[in-house]
Amino acid sequence: MNILICDDDKEIVDAIEIYLSSEGYDIFKAYNGFEALDILKDKEIHLVIMDIMMPIMDGIKATNEIRKTSNIPVIMLSAKSEDMDKIMGLNVGADDYVSKPFNPLELIARVKSQLRRYTALGSFVPKTGIYKTGELIVDDERKEVTIDGELIKLTRIEYKILKVLTEDAGKVFSINQIYENAWNEPSYNPENTVAVHIRRIREKIEINPKEPKYLKVVWGIGYKIEKY
Repeated sequence: MNILICDDDKEIVDAIEIYLSSEGYDIFKAYNGFEALDILKDKEIHLVIMDIMMPIMDGIKATNEIRKTSNIPVIMLSAKSEDMDKIMGLNVGADDYVSKPFNPLELIARVKSQLRRYTALGSFVPKTGIYKTGELIVDDERKEVTIDGELIKLTRIEYKILKVLTEDAGKVFSINQIYENAWNEPSYNPENTVAVHIRRIREKIEINPKEPKYLKVVWGIGYKIEKY
């Protein structure tokens, strides 16, 4: 599972990373609320550890933004003197808090408890390698795409683009995100390249490419696969 640690104190972030990595978790790091929100847009995160007092964007504002789109567990970090901030954090949707300085074993226990609750409630569904929306199925184990049971022939890049979008159906991906995920390299003016591949994918998976059911454009932002 993926855990995002956000604190402006790099030593604290590094220490928490050591504790949780030893438990088998994959760690992402941020040092203010804006950085945390950027990571959450691009990565599948299952739990956030968020400091309250940070420059640029504090943990209260960041948690409030997270709760607008996600119900992943958020554990707040706070100094013992910040009681009012703890209350504010819980009011905006934090699930738990740990006071600094904290006991590593207590933090690990709280992380495991929140993740158990998250998975038990069915909010987290592990990826199985098969992604389905409506009658569109992407089977990543077999590297096959079907529509209404009919096998669709795609190029390698077309497949990678469709997989990225279908894996997170309903999420809007920017053109840069699509390019970097499909080509595995930094993007540089990718608009035309991505648009050509999107058009070809539509011609293969849509009954009417001009009025697509699945592969939609979100003007000014990017593309998404509709979630059914």
